[in-house]
Amino acid sequence: MQLFSNLPVDRRTLSAVLADAFKSLLILKNRTVYTSCMDELSFLGNGDVEAIEKLYQQYLQDPNRVDTSWRMFFKGFEFARANFPETGTQHHVHVDKEFKVINLINGYRRRGHLFTKTNPVRQRRSYTPTLEIENYGLTRTDLPTVFQAGTDIGLGPSTLKDIVAFLEETYCKSIGSEYLFIRSPEKIQWIQDRIEKTRNQSRYTVEEKKKMFGLLNRAVGFEQFIHRKFVGQKRFSLEGTENLIPALHYIIETGSKLGISEFAIGMAHRGRLNVLANILKKPYENIFQEFIAEAYDDDIALGDVKYHLGYGNRYELESGAIIDLNMAPNPSHLEAVSPVIQGIARGQIEKKYKGDFTKLAPILIHGDAAIAGQGVVYEVIQMMDLNGYRTGGTIHIVINNQVGFTTNYLDARSSTYCTDIGKVTKCPIFHVNGDDVEALVHTVQLAMEYRQRFYTDVFIDILSYRKYGHNEGDEPRYTQPTLYKAIAAHPNPREIYAKRLLEEGVYTLEDIQKIEHEFDEFLDQKLDISRTLGKVKIQRFLHSDWKDFKFAEPDDFEKHFPNGVDKQLLLELGEKICSLPSDEKFINKTYKLVADRRQMLQDNRLDWAMGELLAYATLVYEDFPVRLSGQDSVRGTFAHRHASHIIEKTDKTYTPIKYLKEHQAPFHVYNSPLNEYGVLGFEYGYALAMPRALTIWEAQFGDFHNVAQVIIDQYISSAEEKWGVMNGLVLFLPHGFEGQGPEHSSARIERFLSLAAKNNMQITVPSTPANLYHLLRQQMFRNIRVPLVVFTPKSLLRHPQCVSSLEDLADGRFQSVIDDTQVDVDEVRRVVFCSGKIYYDLLARKQQYNARDIALIRIEQLHPFPKERVDAILRKYRNSMLNLWVQEEPSNMGAWKQVKNGFDPHEIYPIARTSSGSPATGLAKIHQMQQEEIIGKVFRECVCELQRKYCGLACKDGSAREQVLKQFKYFVEK
Repeated sequence: MQLFSNLPVDRRTLSAVLADAFKSLLILKNRTVYTSCMDELSFLGNGDVEAIEKLYQQYLQDPNRVDTSWRMFFKGFEFARANFPETGTQHHVHVDKEFKVINLINGYRRRGHLFTKTNPVRQRRSYTPTLEIENYGLTRTDLPTVFQAGTDIGLGPSTLKDIVAFLEETYCKSIGSEYLFIRSPEKIQWIQDRIEKTRNQSRYTVEEKKKMFGLLNRAVGFEQFIHRKFVGQKRFSLEGTENLIPALHYIIETGSKLGISEFAIGMAHRGRLNVLANILKKPYENIFQEFIAEAYDDDIALGDVKYHLGYGNRYELESGAIIDLNMAPNPSHLEAVSPVIQGIARGQIEKKYKGDFTKLAPILIHGDAAIAGQGVVYEVIQMMDLNGYRTGGTIHIVINNQVGFTTNYLDARSSTYCTDIGKVTKCPIFHVNGDDVEALVHTVQLAMEYRQRFYTDVFIDILSYRKYGHNEGDEPRYTQPTLYKAIAAHPNPREIYAKRLLEEGVYTLEDIQKIEHEFDEFLDQKLDISRTLGKVKIQRFLHSDWKDFKFAEPDDFEKHFPNGVDKQLLLELGEKICSLPSDEKFINKTYKLVADRRQMLQDNRLDWAMGELLAYATLVYEDFPVRLSGQDSVRGTFAHRHASHIIEKTDKTYTPIKYLKEHQAPFHVYNSPLNEYGVLGFEYGYALAMPRALTIWEAQFGDFHNVAQVIIDQYISSAEEKWGVMNGLVLFLPHGFEGQGPEHSSARIERFLSLAAKNNMQITVPSTPANLYHLLRQQMFRNIRVPLVVFTPKSLLRHPQCVSSLEDLADGRFQSVIDDTQVDVDEVRRVVFCSGKIYYDLLARKQQYNARDIALIRIEQLHPFPKERVDAILRKYRNSMLNLWVQEEPSNMGAWKQVKNGFDPHEIYPIARTSSGSPATGLAKIHQMQQEEIIGKVFRECVCELQRKYCGLACKDGSAREQVLKQFKYFVEK
């Protein structure tokens, strides 16, 4: 047989033959194959006839001898010969209509979600063109015609009427499916097969239906019980979306069957109490207690409202599998928990499951207004496939109330759906009628299977409603009177499913009434128990991981923890840091960098980077994992760190600290995406899951941390007092006034100090490589965990005097205060306190003037303030006449206003830039003038003259001392 036998081979005829074969290919297969073959087959109209004929003969001998696209083409040609043997106009008309039916099928696949019956309380918006067959070149007279295109949807040759009925049932009922924007043919085909082979529904047994009703009964009954018993109290009811409870149950059950052992859950306040009670199995009496109790137990200072609290539990499923569930505490900032959950999930996956993403899945439950409006959602979703942040795919569930606090959904977004953000990362999206429990359970089971197969996110948009206002005391009819009129007349999901089960004969009315009554009685018993419980005890999140750690006390910050490292080992580790594999090639600058570091070891003068890298090296050597992430953290914003080296002419890297010895702890350093809120939240969550790992987030410049202020305010500074949550996250915030302008100077020390109280964090400004080294190691070796804020330097990274010796690392410890060891105590007349880079500016001027009467004291820890050490230093310099606090920041910023109380009862005077709303000038010349003025005030000749004038009297006459101080204050103010 020949492909072109008995045909005049001209361009027009060849094109017609190829077109018919190609259309037949579409009929035989589906749009997915069409898409994948389109590029390769698009040139066929201009193909060489003899070459095509030769390929066809090869295909007849063995189909596998030709490329896949040609094989599919010839298969379509054979199909056309077998099914359309007639010739003439009738044949071509029918083939053309077959193609139109294919377009109709793909229209439903692509746009069917716009015409679903998914909104329980509103009419759907209108979209054009519709899916009417006339819009696809077909007419009502075609309805009885049999089309081969039915094969594409699994029906075989079928009438157009049956094809349309199938498409309506599959794509336009209670589930709207969006997936054709995905660029992977395999993923599209997988979803399409699951949807079309089942008509996008599952056939559940009577027992499964009873189980769903039982879960739904608990969800509805719980809300109604609280509404009756605790009238007027806020609970942020789930009413209107109670089918979330059976949905979550089946996500967990399906996930367990697919190998998942743990779920990390994040959600805001809407429905949280219901999920805690009916999914995490938090005792009902404990939840009721939180409505009536008057105090927390002694571990929690302030506590939080009941619908913000976290909880963890391990229990056995009906299958016998053991499952771990952890819901993280969440503030009122609706999406703040989203990156935290991702970090928790990644930490648990690495720690407990050795990197196996199939063992733990994150679940994030969003509101429709929040998922569309909160920018951190985008930041989190973009982490999905990033090497340092992926978690194997998140199940995103949206409680779509179709309203924000009072804002109508049309005013809340420009996109068609609140879940359109999922299209950014090509994740499947399903929209489900919140009244249809079976449709929702079917969807979550499909979503869980997809996640376990493809390791990507999945979005499930539950179209529902909110029975009351934003909270139970709010009146929603002020702003949505029409909607809430419909809601008031609408039956709840339990009533809807009960009616369906009555019609199906699954239950009698007496059965349903009994089930509801028994659960009410059960809750009454739990309420009675709750009245006997006394104080509220908040469960510590991930309590089994944190059982060996205690809450910090003041003296914990001054204790010496035996964490020394032998000098010889330091030298050996340093040499490995300064080594490159001989069988790989690197750029010349890398070789020079490594050689310079090796020379530092030989000269025993370690710069900032070497001190930092040795801290990491010793920790992983001693089995403490280390993770560092931030923008440009691998190299370092200021090109100081170079934790990894790029192998020349490749994208591969070599990280020396990964190769210190066999079986060492892992060391990871990641360049993060360009955001702060999402990444800092992720690292906070990771540190929460990994208390025995050093976890560091580094800002590109410290100034940019305020983009993540929500995480700092709601988690880092306050989580311990609200939720009893400890965390050892380290923040690296580059800070220092060096003429780089108002956005590249200040990490806002004052803001962190304003949040610091009751040992909730440690705030430091280390000024030597050794102090940084000891600070990082101390964070791991002590039995407390508090967030550690480190204001890191910029110019000091290469400052010739900012160096330490191996002995400083081997024998020292972190010093909260560094005294001036180069002065004669009896000669000192001025004690100058400072922190950070300005110490080296002051030191240079002191050395220039040979000013022996000035002692420069570095406060390396700003909180908890080392008052005892400061008092001891002030007593030591008994002849001092003036105590100064010197800072680069404006006087209304920096540490001054927060630390001045730490000097009581000693008098101390500030030297700083003038108060300002902006941290720094944009002009280098003005910056230099301001900096010179600060330094000059400390060493100004008139001050020295005053001191000389009154020096002798001051020891005998207190009034002379007062005169000196008065005149000095005058000069400073001027």
